[in-house]
Amino acid sequence: MAGKNSRVAGHIRRLAACLAAGLLLAFASTVLADSGNGITVRHLAKTTHSWNGAELPAYGDGQPQITILRIEIAPGAKLPRHAHPVINAGVLLRGELTVTTEAGDTLRLTAGQPIVEVVDTWHHGENTGDEPAEIIVFYAGEKGEQITVK
Repeated sequence: MAGKNSRVAGHIRRLAACLAAGLLLAFASTVLADSGNGITVRHLAKTTHSWNGAELPAYGDGQPQITILRIEIAPGAKLPRHAHPVINAGVLLRGELTVTTEAGDTLRLTAGQPIVEVVDTWHHGENTGDEPAEIIVFYAGEKGEQITVK
């Protein structure tokens, strides 16, 4: 059991480092530290739950694999219904994006806002704005595992 806990802790540390590096590129509202030398750290998200309130699942036992995608969605475009079998989080860099689950839960994002995505939940996203929506998403999965199922 100790070996499994150590692997899970390592996986969580790698995910946290990956998310921190990427999320620092975006902008948000809560300033955690301003060193006075031109470096400002902003807290975007820290949670054990996805945006719809569901608790995030435990990590697996396999080789961790982080995937980072930069996705652009044209105005009015709607992503097909899909689910993510892995934990993922992102930041909307520009535009607007509305995410809706099959149960009817809805989240509307605007530029600069983070999202901790739903896991194993069918949903779709749609650009409800009049400019392209651009989002960077970080997926914490295992080697060989799909990050999206359609």
